[in-house]
Amino acid sequence: VLARSSSFRVACTAPPRRSVFAAMVIKTELCHFTEYRIYPGRGQRFIAKDGKVSFFITSKVDSLFHQRIKAVKLRWTQAWRRMNKKGKVDENTKRRTRKAAKFQKAIVGMSLDDIKKKKAMKPELRQQAKEASAKEAKARQTKVKAAPKAKSGAAAPKAKADKGQKTAGGKKAGGGGGKNESLKSKR
Repeated sequence: VLARSSSFRVACTAPPRRSVFAAMVIKTELCHFTEYRIYPGRGQRFIAKDGKVSFFITSKVDSLFHQRIKAVKLRWTQAWRRMNKKGKVDENTKRRTRKAAKFQKAIVGMSLDDIKKKKAMKPELRQQAKEASAKEAKARQTKVKAAPKAKSGAAAPKAKADKGQKTAGGKKAGGGGGKNESLKSKR
């Protein structure tokens, strides 16, 4: 004999009711000319000499096809709408542009790790480091300028005077001439 406890209950639930009317599938064809749907009992079928079957929704469409009028030229056809980018047909085909993913590259004179360290530094420290390197570069420049002045002495002012003077031809001395100068001499 089975004993039933109060916590054990049998649930008798019926399956959920579905609607009495199921969606009926109707076989439709597409009109060869207009691309409209043709439901059963409608339309005209035309079979050409080569055996190609065309199905037209109305006699008007049949007539237009046999007059060799292009569907693209008629505004009420799907072909015209497709050519002129109307309706939902072309919304799906819009391409999405991908954004380029940003990534860091090493540059000449600096490795990727050095670049990352510089980015991670606080702005104040970065500013101090920049100022220190600028002072160092300036000190180097002054040393380089001081050394040639001591060697050359009076030779430097003479060279400056030569550059400003004109030659016998009326042109300034020095300079390589430009593109136009070389063309004039060839003529």
